[in-house]
Amino acid sequence: MKLIEGNKIAKEIKEEIKIKSLQIKEKRGRAPHLAAVLVGHDPGSESYVSYKIKDCQEVRFESSLIRLNEDATEEELYEIIDKLNSDPLVDGFIVQLPLPQQFNEQKVIEAIKPEKDVDGFHPMNVGKMTIGLDAFKSATPMGITILLKKYGIETSGKNCVIIGRSNIVGRPLSILMSQKEMNSTVTVVHSRTKNIKEICLSADILITAMGKPNFVTADMVKQGAVVIDVGTTRVKSDKTKSGFKLSGDVDFENVAEKCSYITPVPGGVGPMTRLALLLNTLEAAK
Repeated sequence: MKLIEGNKIAKEIKEEIKIKSLQIKEKRGRAPHLAAVLVGHDPGSESYVSYKIKDCQEVRFESSLIRLNEDATEEELYEIIDKLNSDPLVDGFIVQLPLPQQFNEQKVIEAIKPEKDVDGFHPMNVGKMTIGLDAFKSATPMGITILLKKYGIETSGKNCVIIGRSNIVGRPLSILMSQKEMNSTVTVVHSRTKNIKEICLSADILITAMGKPNFVTADMVKQGAVVIDVGTTRVKSDKTKSGFKLSGDVDFENVAEKCSYITPVPGGVGPMTRLALLLNTLEAAK
């Protein structure tokens, strides 16, 4: 079993991004600029955004964080989005999800200009990606494909099973994995799939993004499979200072011994999602 270390790969590629960022700054007088909008105080979102700011510092990007209270109105949020859309000094920006209940997340995503949508969620970018045109790819699926390529994992002709059909991970990832660059045969399973175990056992590459801790057990994974765990759920723990720890969708201890490759949680897919955001911002700046 080999561990797929997202932290290691992200660190290597960040060095390349830093060089390109400095080149852009020298050419146009300023570095790429990534902005983030954070509504409320969700612990996961707070942590994720802080990492993004740190990432920007490491690659010499400019970054800014705009905060709104939990009880902010749609009008307040859309006003900020409009300003960022029209600000020539901001190359790309994200609105951190999830949002409080008073917001329609899909409408918020659609309010972002496609050319500044570095999360790759706008329908324009998703549509272009689907038919193989240049577009900002959804960050997590993009990060996963980079990991597979960097580790030299064969994907062409392989059976790829994706657990979860969200618009953020499952759906766009199924498209990327089936396109000519990856050439996998893809099956998507979800909460209404009746024979999930049997389908998962057919997977050469098993990718799970359900958000259910330890959902994937050893009897669902065939010997020698590649397992990519996107799940990051905060669960109670008496072994950490915070009283919580991050848990993936995979029962790592029992599944790992059956795998050829497997990602840890944390340190696997998460750093690659943030890396993809940097790569999209770099492209926006170009």
